Amino acid sequence: MLVHPDPMKRLSAPWFALPLLPLLSLPVVAQESAPAAPLGSTIYTWETREAKPTGVGERREVARQPTATLAEFECHISTLNPAQASHPPHTHPQEELIILRDGTLDVHLDGKDTRVGPGSLFFFPANHPHAVQNHGDKPATYFVFNFSTAATAKLRGQGPAPTPAGGRADTIFDWAKLAVTPTKVGERRDVCDMPTATLANFECHITTINAGEAPHAPHHHPDEEILLLKEGTLDVTINGKTQRITPGSIVLVSSNDEHGWKNAGATAATYYVMRLKTEKTP
Repeated sequence: MLVHPDPMKRLSAPWFALPLLPLLSLPVVAQESAPAAPLGSTIYTWETREAKPTGVGERREVARQPTATLAEFECHISTLNPAQASHPPHTHPQEELIILRDGTLDVHLDGKDTRVGPGSLFFFPANHPHAVQNHGDKPATYFVFNFSTAATAKLRGQGPAPTPAGGRADTIFDWAKLAVTPTKVGERRDVCDMPTATLANFECHITTINAGEAPHAPHHHPDEEILLLKEGTLDVTINGKTQRITPGSIVLVSSNDEHGWKNAGATAATYYVMRLKTEKTP
């Protein structure tokens, strides 16, 4: 597992001039405790995520555990202060998705810098050099999702993973450029639907539903699903139990668990949906 470098207090040189960090070869230490049990369907509300200060802003932990189909699901929420970078450009075998909640970020991927605003998403393929930096005048808060599968371990110490057939080389999705499609209950923005180096398929879209509406009836499917609420209020029902969530909350729906949600507020609700297929998906 890659350990990111300690956050820098301030960059003394442009990030693109900084060297890539080598992967460290660490000794194997025997584990006395049993492996962590797979994480089932879980709701992480924004209000229960404790913010802890870092050298460059703050961080909220969400999850770090295997699931029914992932070797590890790691998620946290970072806030990066102006004129700060989270760390220099680096690589790791696990694939990573970042969703920007507010502020602006300069996204460094494969030697190219792209500035993105709130609502935007960026997917970092396995072992591709990447980093983010806040050049704005306000803090930037973003959600980080790391996905590890059986294929991830095979890529450790390797070079940048090639784009699989049917995948996409462009993996920065600017909110302002996403096409909006009207639906019966609101609207939809398609982000991607593609295989990756470690996922059999990664599908992501953004749904907006009007007050009192639901996108569909409760249902289930073998691929695991992650929801991130951007704005509005949702009543989320999983296996017959309902919980209300507010913006910034994250929902993990485990394989084949029955689930559904409904807009419980007086205004439109918008949320991101990620669906993951791996070699362990039934």
